[in-house]
Amino acid sequence: MTKLLRTIAPWCLVLMLASQAAGELIPTPTFSNHDVPTTSVPNADTGLWELLDVGMLLLALSAATYVALVSRSRRQLLWLSGASLAWFGFVRKGCVCSIGAIQNAALGVADPNYIVPAAVLAFFVLPLIFTLFFGRTFCAAVCPLGAVQELTALRPIKVPRWIDHALGVIPFLYLGAAVIFAVTGTGFIICRYDPFVAFFRLGGNVNMVIFGLCIVAIGVFVGRPYCRYLCPYGAVLSLLTRVSKWHLGITPSACINCRLCEDSCPYGAIHPPTVAEPRAERAKGRRRLGAMLLATPAVIGLFAWFGSWWAVPLSHMHPTVQLAEQVRLEELGKTTETTDASDAFRNTGRPATELYAEALGVRDRFVTLGIWLGGWAGLVLSIKLIHLSMRRGRVDYHPDRSGCVSCGRCIPYCPVELVRIGVLADVSEMVEETSV
Repeated sequence: MTKLLRTIAPWCLVLMLASQAAGELIPTPTFSNHDVPTTSVPNADTGLWELLDVGMLLLALSAATYVALVSRSRRQLLWLSGASLAWFGFVRKGCVCSIGAIQNAALGVADPNYIVPAAVLAFFVLPLIFTLFFGRTFCAAVCPLGAVQELTALRPIKVPRWIDHALGVIPFLYLGAAVIFAVTGTGFIICRYDPFVAFFRLGGNVNMVIFGLCIVAIGVFVGRPYCRYLCPYGAVLSLLTRVSKWHLGITPSACINCRLCEDSCPYGAIHPPTVAEPRAERAKGRRRLGAMLLATPAVIGLFAWFGSWWAVPLSHMHPTVQLAEQVRLEELGKTTETTDASDAFRNTGRPATELYAEALGVRDRFVTLGIWLGGWAGLVLSIKLIHLSMRRGRVDYHPDRSGCVSCGRCIPYCPVELVRIGVLADVSEMVEETSV
C-alpha cells in the first residue's frame, strides 16, 4: 500500500497542476485596462476553525515525534505525511502556514500596531518548541510542503556536497529578505512565492503554477529541493535542532559501519566516520580556521556596504514607492495610462508632494535595512566557511542534525534495527566480518 501511495501521489499532483496551468494559460478577454486578479484567497476563518487548526497541528507534531523517535516506522511517517498534506494542504488550503508565519512574527515585533493572530503565533512557535526538544519532526510528516516533496521523491540522487553546501546558504538569505520586506510593509514574499499554494487552492498565478511544477519535477530526482535550498523556516529549524535534547538515531545501539544508511539518505544528512589526518594537515586546517575567524568582520562590513547600494532597487517593491513612481510618470506625461492605485490616490485629494516625501522616507529606511540585509548575508557566508573549516571526529555513521529531517528513510536499511524488530535473527556474524 505504501508503494502504491508513493507511485500514484506524484502523478496525481502533476496532472492536477498541469490542468490548472492549462486553464490559466487561456487568455482573459480584455474589456478595459483593469488587471484581473488571479490569486485565490481562502475565506476568513472563524475562531472555531483556528482552534481546530492549532489542535490538529499539536496532534500531528505529537504523532510525528512519537513515530520518528519511538516506533521508528518509515511507513507510519509516510501515512502521517499524507494526512498532513490532505488537512493542512487541501482542506485548509495552505493557510495557516508555519513558514509564512515568520513574516507575521517579524512584523509584530517591528510594528506595535500590528497584532499577530493567536493561531498564526501558535503555528510559528509550536514547531520551534518541538524541534528544540525532538529535532525536525515537523519537517518529517507535518509540513504539507515537505509532504508533497517526500511523496514525490521517487528516484532521488545524491547532490555533491560542495553544491549542497553552496545552495544551503540560500534559505538563510531568503530568511533575511523575508524579514526585511515584512517589517517594512513591502509584502509577505514567502506567501507570494509559495510554490505549492496554487496547488493547494486549485487556482492562482500561472507563473507560480509553473514554479510548483518545476519543484515537483526536480523533487523526483533531488530530495526535497524547496526544503533544503529555499525554505526559510527550515533554516531556523536547522539551527534549533543542533541543540535538541532528543533526535532521530539510526541504530538503537552500536553502528556496524555497513554504510547502508548513508546510501539510503537522499539528503546527504548522514556523515561517515572520519579518518585521522597527518599532523601537517591538522595544522593547516587550524590556520585556515583562524584566517576565517579574522576575516569575518571584514566580510560582514563589505557585504553591508554592498547592501546599502541595493536599497533603491529593493525599495521599488514597496507599494508606496511604486505608487509614487506611477504618479510621477503621469505628471510628467510619460504615460497616459493610469492604474487603480493612482486613481484611488487622486480621489483622496492628497497633494503629490506628500506622496513623494513618504516614498523618499521609505527609500531612506531601505538604506538602513539594506545595510542590515547585506551584513546578514556576510555573517551567513562567514559562518558557513567557518563551519566547513572545522573538523569533527566520528567513529561511526550518524545523522547531521541540521540537515536531517527525521524522514526515517535510513531506519529500514539498518541491520541492527532489523534485528531489534525481529526481521533479522542475528547480526553478530556481520559485526565480525566488518571488524575483520
